[in-house]
Amino acid sequence: MFNVEMYTGTREENYQLVKKQLEALLHDEKNQIANLSNAAALLNQFLDRVNWVGFYLMDSNDELVLGPFQGLPACVRIPVGKGVCGTAALTKETVRVGDVHQFPGHIACDSASQSEIVIPLVKGEQVIGLLDIDSPETNRFDELDQEKLEEFVSVLLKYI
Repeated sequence: MFNVEMYTGTREENYQLVKKQLEALLHDEKNQIANLSNAAALLNQFLDRVNWVGFYLMDSNDELVLGPFQGLPACVRIPVGKGVCGTAALTKETVRVGDVHQFPGHIACDSASQSEIVIPLVKGEQVIGLLDIDSPETNRFDELDQEKLEEFVSVLLKYI
């Protein structure tokens, strides 16, 4: 059973707690969809000032398809190399955008989104998916968010 925790520590301490919660949620579960679903739900209740948290999964060498998420309905398919998600898939690097309207080729799935962070899920040398988080405010995500969300993804990769 999952108990909602009050995140009352420093941001670093709170991120440590959410990683421990992720480990507890995914322990002994091998189903990728179940684990991605719980990871999205966990981040959605943990992060403030976000309007979409979810995953895109590699469907072919040149396309991502919508996976488990929390938020409004989203774009179903994104070509690799297009938009923030497609760019992260192509470069295999985290993409953090302070103002999505300034990002060339941004794909607007939710008009309320103003900033975004996308962390690739890489196993071996292959991108298997992406963690995508949107916020309705500009410059929502900083270096600490990036560092700690990349650590969150590292934990998640052990279970998918």
